[in-house]
Amino acid sequence: MLSITPFVKNSMQRRNGEGFEDFYNMLDDFFNNSWIDNRSQMRSVFKMDVKEEENAFVVEAEMPGIKKEEIKIDYIDNQLIISVESQQEQNNDQNNYIHRERRYASQKRSIQLRDVDSSQIDARLEEGILKIVLPKLENKIAKTQIEIK
Repeated sequence: MLSITPFVKNSMQRRNGEGFEDFYNMLDDFFNNSWIDNRSQMRSVFKMDVKEEENAFVVEAEMPGIKKEEIKIDYIDNQLIISVESQQEQNNDQNNYIHRERRYASQKRSIQLRDVDSSQIDARLEEGILKIVLPKLENKIAKTQIEIK
């Protein structure tokens, strides 16, 4: 079996040219492992599962560390929109701090769901999982087959 071993040049060996040299730089950057470690969970969009049951749609979204006050849920024009805005700041009363962090994250997902009774939508946040139950409308248009004469 063949395998590709990443080759990372140090900054002294980096090519600064045009044409194919830029292509080689791009390949070197692609195989450099450091971008994987820098990826933050706050930058990625939350995961969402949608399940259709007989009488309702059930949406489950992973929201670890998110408070319910930071979540906004709207159902507009057959579209469920889940928005999350979170802000964290570590404040120390010490004047000679060496390290201080602030973080702001905004995420938004939407999904098209038709025939939903919007007055009966229920949402709960438990143990980092947001569960939204969207009951289906009772008066759906029935499908009928029309005979050709």
